[in-house]
Amino acid sequence: MPSRIFQNVIIQMKDSLDRTLGVVDDQGYVIASSELAMIGSRQEDFRSSLFNADTHEIVTPGHVYVQLNSESGPLGYAAFVDGDDSVAKTVCSISAVAFDEALTNYEEKHNRAAFIKNIISDNILPGDVYVRAKELHFVTDELRSVFLIRQTSNSDVAASELVSRLFPDRQHDFVLNINETDIVVVRSNRAETDINELHEVALGVEKALYEQLGIHCVIGISTEAQHLRELADRYKEAQVAIDVGRVFDSDKTIIHYESLGLGRIIYQLPTTLCEMFLNEVFKKNPIETLDEDTLETINRFFENNLNVSETSRKLYVHRNTLVYRLEKIKKITGLDLREFDHAIVFKVAMMVKQYLDSLNNVKY
Repeated sequence: MPSRIFQNVIIQMKDSLDRTLGVVDDQGYVIASSELAMIGSRQEDFRSSLFNADTHEIVTPGHVYVQLNSESGPLGYAAFVDGDDSVAKTVCSISAVAFDEALTNYEEKHNRAAFIKNIISDNILPGDVYVRAKELHFVTDELRSVFLIRQTSNSDVAASELVSRLFPDRQHDFVLNINETDIVVVRSNRAETDINELHEVALGVEKALYEQLGIHCVIGISTEAQHLRELADRYKEAQVAIDVGRVFDSDKTIIHYESLGLGRIIYQLPTTLCEMFLNEVFKKNPIETLDEDTLETINRFFENNLNVSETSRKLYVHRNTLVYRLEKIKKITGLDLREFDHAIVFKVAMMVKQYLDSLNNVKY
């Protein structure tokens, strides 16, 4: 399809030029040209490896090449013009702009994946969503979930292709490259889809990436979108799921936004407010006064629903020993964890402290 787009641009330009103009792919094969006989032939002086982040134009004896780009990512195409003089450079640069513009316009109008990417990136007006959806024959009120797959140990360009194979329904499921580490999947759900099914889907992705490419990843899962226009918000939810999970559930690799609980609220609080809260709660002594063993006791006490007997059993200590430790905590902090209200305040304070510490200790 790109070759037809490029050829249409060339047809409009060829009468104004006295140079041969065309486009080659990353192997140097001509896919469009003002000289139709050249299509399918190979430009022997072209090397895609000569292009890099800083070099988008190369000049060989007889040709000028300018790299083409696209909103969908690098396509591996380059415009070329006969000649190596200043005129050839100018013509090639102008032609490259025309080719890029034509391809971008095509993608915006006809590429369903590009449309979805524009929605989640907030690059389209809400009113235009309805118009574009109708043009592309989208069902606007279909149930959809957003998965954000972030490669953590290392990244591989093959990851996107692998994930695409796991979601073969190209009419309803969309796999989008966001950047070097992030891949987004917009998945169409059945009416009876629940959180467990979505978790299993994410597990399948995580397993495939590790077993086939050796990639570790973390996956954020949004709540369900009822309409296309909600996808931007659902994408943000998947981002928040990963960010909050990094702080409060760092051992988890799959995090659901709707399971974040208190962590989601704390994550959105200003740091100054968090610091004020800690100072107010720990008036007698700062939380840093508590040693690691004491904090472990507190965590186990919360894990066992403030049950003294069960906690002492899990810690392999006598019940009276645990009571003594709780009295010690009360003396240091002024909070009696055996009282529900005090326990809630202490739990929130620990999470706030954890959040503040994480701001200076980003893991991924």
